[in-house]
Amino acid sequence: METTVLERFLRYIKVDTMSLPEKDQIPSTEKQKNLARMLAQELESMGASDVKMDDHAYVYGTIPATTDKKVPVLGFIAHMDTSPALSGENVNARFVKNYDGKTIVLNEQERIVMGPEQYPDLLNYVGQDLITTDGTTLLGADDKAGIAEIMALAQYLLQHPEIPHGTIKVGFTPDEEVGRGPELFDIPGFGADMAYTVDGGALGGLDYENFNAASGKVIVHGLSIHTGSAKGKMKNAILMAMEFQSMLPVFDNPMYTQEYEGFFHVDTISGSVETTVMDYIIRDHDMEKFLAKKAYMQRVADFMNEKYGEGTIELIVKDTYFNMKEKIKEHMYLIDIAKAAMADLDIQPVITPIRGGTDGATLSHKGLPCPNLCTGGHNFHGKFEYISVQAMEKVTELLLNIVKKFEER
Repeated sequence: METTVLERFLRYIKVDTMSLPEKDQIPSTEKQKNLARMLAQELESMGASDVKMDDHAYVYGTIPATTDKKVPVLGFIAHMDTSPALSGENVNARFVKNYDGKTIVLNEQERIVMGPEQYPDLLNYVGQDLITTDGTTLLGADDKAGIAEIMALAQYLLQHPEIPHGTIKVGFTPDEEVGRGPELFDIPGFGADMAYTVDGGALGGLDYENFNAASGKVIVHGLSIHTGSAKGKMKNAILMAMEFQSMLPVFDNPMYTQEYEGFFHVDTISGSVETTVMDYIIRDHDMEKFLAKKAYMQRVADFMNEKYGEGTIELIVKDTYFNMKEKIKEHMYLIDIAKAAMADLDIQPVITPIRGGTDGATLSHKGLPCPNLCTGGHNFHGKFEYISVQAMEKVTELLLNIVKKFEER
């Protein structure tokens, strides 16, 4: 019996898979393995081959070819974890059937509502069935919608061997939300020649450009002393941290940037007079500008160390991922095939630079060309997250049509 993409999605979002950035292990949370085991079991029960869940919660499976034609091995990948920005525990999804374009009451008791005044994209779904949160958690469409769509595709292909296609690989990763999803992904073992991550937003999204990304940690070493005898002696790490931030370009900030514009973003700050720590993310689509941003932070650190004494500012910058465009431009047929598959389904492709990253960015730089496809979801990482049932069904059709286009190519 066929399980619908909706049924799968509702089952997956009930499993709490929030990842944590401070954990130096993969997966960062053991609970991600609960969903990994579920997916491996479902793949085995539907008849997939070579199903494997490894010790780090990566799940792999194969849909065998049904044609003798030489067709490249195609992969589809999604991530299991949800963002640590908001809890994904005890997700209580709400159904809004035949949405009427008006304000939706997510939680009457807490007076949490969502309407087209704040989120005009809602008006694109009048007459469709929406799944929302109850206003207390995120929904988990990022990326459990992608998982549900890939699993629905796998089931359909396995139940319809009369459809000619090459070998299809599916893979599910942990810890994408904390930037470590592709770190232990077994590309040779996966065995695909190219792949798509299914980890985007609104229907039609097709992404092959993303930020170059780095993390920055600024550790400010001060000197605490009694305020009554502090003159000429105290070095207030809090004030020096504020000074460091004030020296960064004011408008190179997420609040003032869009499209291809990069930024510095101070994400957390904590500390005392003695020691203050700031965590930054550094982003730019253009590699030269990205390198310049990292160099600029170093110049600020050097200046402050000269001003206050060597060792006052400790700057640690680590690259996170790079713009996949540099690798995808050699494989633009992946974009052409996706666009053609969308056209057959009357889906308008929406190609925009991602102001973030996906597993596909790192996988592309590791040798697996991997642009990103939509899932149909909106407002990820927060309590106003929602997705259309019809959009999920359409994405599943899109994946099937991409498989067919590869066989026809």
